[in-house]
Amino acid sequence: MAEEALALDPVRLMIAAAVGLVILLVLIIKFKIQAMVSILIGAIAIGLLAGMPFENIITAVNDGIGNTLKGIALLVGLGSMFGAILEVSGGAQSLAVTMVKYFGDKKAAWALGITGLVIAMPVFFDAGLIILIPLAFSLAKRTNRSSLFYAVPLLAGLAVGHAYIPPTPGPVLVANLLGVELGWVILVGIACGVVAMIAAGPIWGSICGNRYNIPVPEHVANQEDFDESKLPSFWTIVGIILIPLILIILDSVSGVVPAFGGLAPVFAFLGEPFVALLIATVAAMAILGLRHGYTLEDLEKVMTKSLEPTGLILLVTACGGVLRYMLQYSGLGDVIGNAVASANLPIVVVAFVVAALVRICVGSATVAMTMAAGIIAAMPGISDLPPLYLACTTAAVAGGATVCSHFNDSGFWLVKSLVGMDEKTTLKTWTVMETLVGGVGFLVALVISFFAG
Repeated sequence: MAEEALALDPVRLMIAAAVGLVILLVLIIKFKIQAMVSILIGAIAIGLLAGMPFENIITAVNDGIGNTLKGIALLVGLGSMFGAILEVSGGAQSLAVTMVKYFGDKKAAWALGITGLVIAMPVFFDAGLIILIPLAFSLAKRTNRSSLFYAVPLLAGLAVGHAYIPPTPGPVLVANLLGVELGWVILVGIACGVVAMIAAGPIWGSICGNRYNIPVPEHVANQEDFDESKLPSFWTIVGIILIPLILIILDSVSGVVPAFGGLAPVFAFLGEPFVALLIATVAAMAILGLRHGYTLEDLEKVMTKSLEPTGLILLVTACGGVLRYMLQYSGLGDVIGNAVASANLPIVVVAFVVAALVRICVGSATVAMTMAAGIIAAMPGISDLPPLYLACTTAAVAGGATVCSHFNDSGFWLVKSLVGMDEKTTLKTWTVMETLVGGVGFLVALVISFFAG
């Protein structure tokens, strides 16, 4: 059966992997071939060059697509619709405005960082940034400070929520490939994310704000503030966002806490990620949609439109699964695993380094997570590691896939354009911020992994 690793020549396997990955990177970087196609060509090249039988290559592709998508397709789709309702209802603005009022202007940077972290879990990074950046600009205009003083904390919070904490697609993908429950990933992701947000947000934002005076863009400075009276309740938004997180965490905790007793099966059902996210989406439809004047037809259009970008995410992710199964079925995972064991490096460190290298070369965080998770998941004995250690490995992959955003990352150019910086200043502010988000989060995951057994 193809599920068993083949006994191929280790040297040939290593050469095949190296050539296949080079092909993949060259296709993306040099020829600008779409990531999905590039990953698929690279994975098949590894199988052919390693000498895998054709039927095993086909099996690896089919298993990679099927087994990967069955774990995340519903989550990505439901998460997109959930985030879209939160966006159009004004929920994101409500959360941000209330947090800023609570913290006050002097500590508004902390409020924006926390808001960005929470919003980025259900809402894509780009959408969250476009929704919330006007608030950062209005604060800068009101306090007569550099816009970076508020924009950087917001960016840091969005980057953290997008990288570390489900139901955002990245950590869901990695957790699925590594076979770890999302409850553990959420707990570790929150720990890593909060520390990373503090370092890369309010602290680094204060340094950037004092060092670089970036004025509020003219087209924003002349805009009127939005009507806060029409925004949904702060606690309503918080409650809806917490629904899936609490249910998923309760599922993980109920399995190890005897006090839950007979309720464990109930929590296991409600905490199944797609069930938890479905409940949250229905709640958002009813509370943020219907109660705020949207008809079912309006919601259907909003939710359908939100699914447009998910196709690319799912296909790139599925091809990452192909890469993982090609490495595993060829036996290369055993070779890599033995090499890592002989080097005496923790899996968490290897995961971070692999993801960081791909991130720097390719630019795409999704591709970096996909490739790193595939390589790590193909190593022998991964499934036997404790859930907490696998959650730390997931956070390490997320951290590595976040560092060093530069010219080959679309996020770099989006931030440069929205904030109104030149390339040099963007490198000195945004790129360093992303590296802090990834590096600090990884260090926290590494420390936690020492207690994972």
